Amino acid sequence: MKRRSNSPDVARRNFLKGASVAGAAALAAPTAANAIPAPPQPKLKATLPGPLQIAADTQPPNKDPATQTTSGGDFMVDVLKTLEIDYLAMNCASSFRGLHEAIINGENNKLEILTCPHEEIAVAMAHGYAKIEGKPMAMICHGVVGLQHATMAMYNAWCDRVPIYVMGGNIVEANKRMAGAEWVHSAIDIGALTRDFTKWDDQPTSLQHFAESAVRAYKIAMTPPMGPVLLSLDAELQENPIQEAETLRIPKLAKVAPPQGDSGMIAEAAKLLAGAENPVIICDRLARTPAGLARLVELAETLQCAVIDNAGRMNFPARHPLNMSFRRGPVLSQADVILALEMNDLWGVLNQFSDRIVRSYRQVYKKDAKVVTLGSRDLYLKANYQDFARFQEVDLAIAGDGEASLPALTEAVKRLIDEGRKSAYDARGKKLAAARLAMIEQAKSDATLGWDATPITTARMCAEVYAQIKDEDWSLVGNAIRNVWPLRLWDIKKSYQWNGSSGGAGVGYNAPASVGAALANKRHGRLTVAFGGDGDLMFVPGTLWTAAHHRIPLLYVVHNNRAYHQEVMYLTAMAARHGRGVENAHIGTTLTDPNIDYATVARGFGVYGEGPITDPKELAPAIERALAVVKRGEPALIDVVTDPR
Repeated sequence: MKRRSNSPDVARRNFLKGASVAGAAALAAPTAANAIPAPPQPKLKATLPGPLQIAADTQPPNKDPATQTTSGGDFMVDVLKTLEIDYLAMNCASSFRGLHEAIINGENNKLEILTCPHEEIAVAMAHGYAKIEGKPMAMICHGVVGLQHATMAMYNAWCDRVPIYVMGGNIVEANKRMAGAEWVHSAIDIGALTRDFTKWDDQPTSLQHFAESAVRAYKIAMTPPMGPVLLSLDAELQENPIQEAETLRIPKLAKVAPPQGDSGMIAEAAKLLAGAENPVIICDRLARTPAGLARLVELAETLQCAVIDNAGRMNFPARHPLNMSFRRGPVLSQADVILALEMNDLWGVLNQFSDRIVRSYRQVYKKDAKVVTLGSRDLYLKANYQDFARFQEVDLAIAGDGEASLPALTEAVKRLIDEGRKSAYDARGKKLAAARLAMIEQAKSDATLGWDATPITTARMCAEVYAQIKDEDWSLVGNAIRNVWPLRLWDIKKSYQWNGSSGGAGVGYNAPASVGAALANKRHGRLTVAFGGDGDLMFVPGTLWTAAHHRIPLLYVVHNNRAYHQEVMYLTAMAARHGRGVENAHIGTTLTDPNIDYATVARGFGVYGEGPITDPKELAPAIERALAVVKRGEPALIDVVTDPR
């Protein structure tokens, strides 16, 4: 890596404090390098199909054309319209043509179809959308093959406890399937494919059955712990005329109130926290709504205690004086009471693990510290997939939705605070605030290292973006693996300004989930930004076409380190462990020879693209041009060639 300067200077530190960069490059329009013009193509006059061809393609053979005034799909649309579902993402297919046609030609004034070139894109879009909007987006897929494409994204949503409303077309009756594809694309029970990582599924056999199961599925998906659900829709049920329409009834949707923790156990937890010398709060997927953020801030400020945010959601302001997320080692080593809120992997936070030579771990908190858990994870687990993480011993386990239970816990703590305790809390808070200020200054200093280096550092990439959006109503909805700079440098304080991660760490999540989140932000007028890995984008590049086609504004910054770099590091460590040298660690792990030009890829899909950018001085002008595109309502991509991490 060529480095131009390694010593921080005043200008760079001032930049990180919000000042503009001196000597910014001129805003020149990007030019395509070495473009080869395509040979001229003859202009062909489009020929529309005639009536005979239309009849041949659409009517059953050897039968008189038949018409019908209703279809099961029409009723299904009526049911879906009563639910709080605005979008249906799909890759079109014959097994749900009945529902598809009913949506586009029936009396539907609500449900909008999102065209996706892959089922994984459709589910991941729904994943990102739900975390911003707080309600599901629906998707539908084609029999067993479409569902198999969707499974990775469904598993991510399961691990992330996000409500996704999945439907799948199927042809249940064997005598109704035509020869060929309809047999290999059908199953007796398509839900068996995903039953280990869906919260509930059903295969309705009548329209009334569908109505009741559709409403039930929505309620189950939206009841904590949330998760994906699946309805298998028989093609005949969608396409055939409605029989006995007067008997059909759509059930009323009554939302389930999130369960609160037991009042006696809440009181016991409050006593432990109020009496602790160094209480610590750890959280992961706590904030389901903006209220969750406010409630956690109130509890932390009442106790003036340290908060460690695992950032599975936007739980706690990044610059809050009590935020000790990047000082967890010292904080946990001194804790005498630990409150864990909606934690998935509590063991992973309370223990330090090493996989070098021999896998080993050590406990990082005091042996006599009391550990209290509050969350919905204990309310619903399955056996096969190991997303529930290693078992962690605790002293008090409270089952209930964390966000819903916080007000009662905070009030119970307040009742126990006298003047003596309040004085001690204030002193504790001042010490934590001083440590937090020192952390912020250290982060700014760390970010200046290699500021002018080529490839561009990830710190500069993130700082340059933030410098231009910090005064906007922005939302960061995607983040490349291990890119911690936004959490260290940005003033993240609103519920929609951070979107968490994939849950299942499945590659291919970031790009489509970011587009789904950007769709949710669009109606609120927010400026949406995402950082995505190059390897992640290679899994689902067609996402860019969906963003362009549906005019979804998003600034997508590709963190292009030209490798699956985590695997480079693992392979390097493994080679060193075996004493075989690290010269071959690039084989099977890098994305070079040829290098991928993501800006050109983006332009091919109809998305504004700039890059690959290798000179850090060219980054700020490129961001400014791309943001202008996003602000006029279109997606834009910047390809930034970066340091590995």
